[in-house]
Amino acid sequence: MVSLIFRRGLTTMASIKRANKIVCIGRNYADHITELNSARPKQPFFFQKPTSSILLPGQGNVIRPKGVDLHYEVELALIIGKEVKDLDAADEKGALDAIESYALSIDMTARNTQNEAKKKGLPWDISKGFDTFLPLSKVIPKSAIPDPHKIELYLKVNDQVRQNDSTELMLFRIPRILSDISKVMTLQPGDIVLTGTPKGVGPVVPGETMYAGIKVDGKELEEAKMAVGVEESTSSYVYRET
Repeated sequence: MVSLIFRRGLTTMASIKRANKIVCIGRNYADHITELNSARPKQPFFFQKPTSSILLPGQGNVIRPKGVDLHYEVELALIIGKEVKDLDAADEKGALDAIESYALSIDMTARNTQNEAKKKGLPWDISKGFDTFLPLSKVIPKSAIPDPHKIELYLKVNDQVRQNDSTELMLFRIPRILSDISKVMTLQPGDIVLTGTPKGVGPVVPGETMYAGIKVDGKELEEAKMAVGVEESTSSYVYRET
């Protein structure tokens, strides 16, 4: 069994797998809001993914449930290193000091399930929560990303670039994100915060491979490189309208 290891300021892949919670920011890039025909939020909007959705490097492929329109969403992930509660949004130093390290993530989404939930006012849990629906990169040392608001995120499906944008385009920056979350729920060491996805989200099907990464000042980070395949589920689950 994977054990929880989070000591001496060192995040391990074991500690990632046993995070207390995963909090995800939605609609944090204007062009992404437009492409999904969603409303622009007046304040950070967030939801959670289960820790059982985490897929670590080398653990296999993303599994597409039967009947699901599977979409990718590349995002910068923050790995929290200290307790954060009722953080002042103006406290940029406090927010950045709370980050232990980073990772790249792909927030897999059952888009047809999500669209139905949005239309009917139902929760999104199913659309975001399947096993393997959160592939993560290796842990990225904090020193490798001097300014998380000035990096480039990209995602390719096979050899075609689908997403490629700067985190400078975030509508709500990290201090505001952590502030709003921490006013509702205390962030604890090991928690993971996904900061939103830029434009270009779309479908991926079994047999295809997603490649994702981060560039800092034009240079690619080795720890952030991801290559994740997709395969069809063999489970008994089949999507049906609620």
